Order: sequence, then C-alpha cells, then structure tokens
Amino acid sequence: MKEKKNKPKKTGSVFYRIIYAIFAGLVGFLFRIRVTGRENEPDEGSFIVCANHISATDPVVLCYAFRKHQVCFMAKKELFKIPLLKGLIRVLGAFPIDRGGNDVGAIKTAVSLVKEGKCMGIFPQGHRYPGENPRETATKNGAALICTRAEADVVPVYIQKKNNTHKLFRKTTVIIGEKIPFESFGYDPEATGEYARITGMIFDRVCALGEEAAKEPKV
Repeated sequence: MKEKKNKPKKTGSVFYRIIYAIFAGLVGFLFRIRVTGRENEPDEGSFIVCANHISATDPVVLCYAFRKHQVCFMAKKELFKIPLLKGLIRVLGAFPIDRGGNDVGAIKTAVSLVKEGKCMGIFPQGHRYPGENPRETATKNGAALICTRAEADVVPVYIQKKNNTHKLFRKTTVIIGEKIPFESFGYDPEATGEYARITGMIFDRVCALGEEAAKEPKV
C-alpha cells in the first residue's frame, strides 16, 4: 500500500478562506493571472514574501498566488480611517503603518506575526514604480529589518506585466522563486550596513526571477 501524504494545512482566518474561495476565480480572470513556481510556496509559515511593486493591486495578486497561506500586509494608516474599508482590510490581514515616519509599532507587529507562523508580504521598493525596470529603482530596508528580527526565511516573487504597467485584463505572471533560508544571509548584528546588504540580496533575487523569465523562449 502506498503511504498517504498529509496535505499541508492552509493558514488564515475562516473569513479569509471563505473570501478566497468566492473571489479567487474572479481575481484570476480579471487580472489574467498565471502563476509559475507554485511548488516553491512553503508548506509551513514563518516566512516573508518579497516582490516588486507595480500597482495597488499587487497585494491582491500575491494573495491569489499563495494558496496555502494568508499573506498579511502593512497598509497606510489613512485607509483605516475609512469606515467600511477598515474593518474589511483588518479581517483580511492588513494592519496600519505610518509611512511618514519610523513606525516602530508596525515593525513589531510584522515581526510578531512572522514569529507566530504567519506569512508577511513586503515590497522592498517601498512604493509603486509603474513603467520602470525594478532593477533601476530604489529600495528601503524594511524587509531586511523584519527578516533579521524574526530570523525568517524569504520567498522572492516577481510580478511580471507588459511594460511593467497595470491594466484590467492585461496578463499578469507571478513567478514564485525558491525560498532563501535566513542563514544564507550571513547576518552579523555587529556589522554596519547589514540591512542595506540583505535588502540588496533579496531584491537582486526578485529581479533575477523576472530577467530569467524574459530570456525564456516564447511559447
């Protein structure tokens, strides 16, 4: 007899799983999403998803791509002042961050979530860069800060769209790369410039996914 493999348990609140089941098909249709590298999504939580940032719809696209985990995101605090929206995005796993300064509370929340076994989604660029080559954009060190404090693995993801711009019904390819183990960063808490160095390592892997895909022959 063949031994049955236990299917990995899907994470996320009951409400999130219901919303995912209802709307995943519609999201996939509207954005024409194709996901490659699904086998690289870890079975267990406690990792950070890092991706390039093209449009405001990117968090939705990443949530669609990761079937086993609820991906949590930071969202600008202004969104939590909108009565109907704040309750919904909280239930979907978002929490507020003050982008105008150093929001220590938001960083602590992110670190706690990852340590609890959840999946945290972060865009190292900090904000959207539509129409630009991600390799040529600036990055911020939030991902490296959370990664080192939580001692978390990182899953690089590249969101690929024509001309790096978003339009409804325009094909979107989500490339999930192999997990980067925390130990491979060689983090030295006593060294200077570690957050920038690790951010560079992470985003280099993100950009490489897109560049490698671009070299593949068109089918």
